[in-house]
This record gives sequence, structure tokens and C-alpha cells, in this order.
Amino acid sequence: MSRIQIERSIGAERQTELGISAWPIWEKSISSFPWRYDCAETCYLLEGEVIVTPVDGEAVTISAGDLATFPAGMRCTWQITAPLKKHYQFD
Repeated sequence: MSRIQIERSIGAERQTELGISAWPIWEKSISSFPWRYDCAETCYLLEGEVIVTPVDGEAVTISAGDLATFPAGMRCTWQITAPLKKHYQFD
């Protein structure tokens, strides 16, 4: 299975190229929960930090300013360590 892809601290030009400002926003307080991706998702963190641990995979930390892509079918645990606000898009 594919891994989580992360682009760290993307700039305004990359955000504009992807049209991120038009994507929906999702917010969540500090918490931990299991998740499964039915389809691929790309998200850009506006605020906060999360540790995502795929089943049978290594944990990755995603922070404000990072762009992350999660593959369809991935099962993981989200551990939000600072209140999260993100733009997201399903592919």
C-alpha cells in the first residue's frame, strides 16, 4: 500500500497552484481516533498538529503549513496534539 506523502511548509505559490483556498475546511480539537480512507485525500494544515500512524506503518507528524496526501484504503489512527484546522480535498 502507498504511504502518506508530505510536502513540508508549502508556500503561497504552491497553494495557489492547487487552489487550496477553495477547498472545504475541517476542524477538530485534541483527540485520538481510528480512520479509514475510502478514497485518496489531500489536505493542507492551516493550524495545529497531528500524528498519523498507519496500520503496519510508521507514525508521521503533520504540522501547520504542511500538505499531506493519504492513499485510498489506508487505515490509521489520528492523534491530534494541537487543535487542528485544515483544508481538504478528496481525489
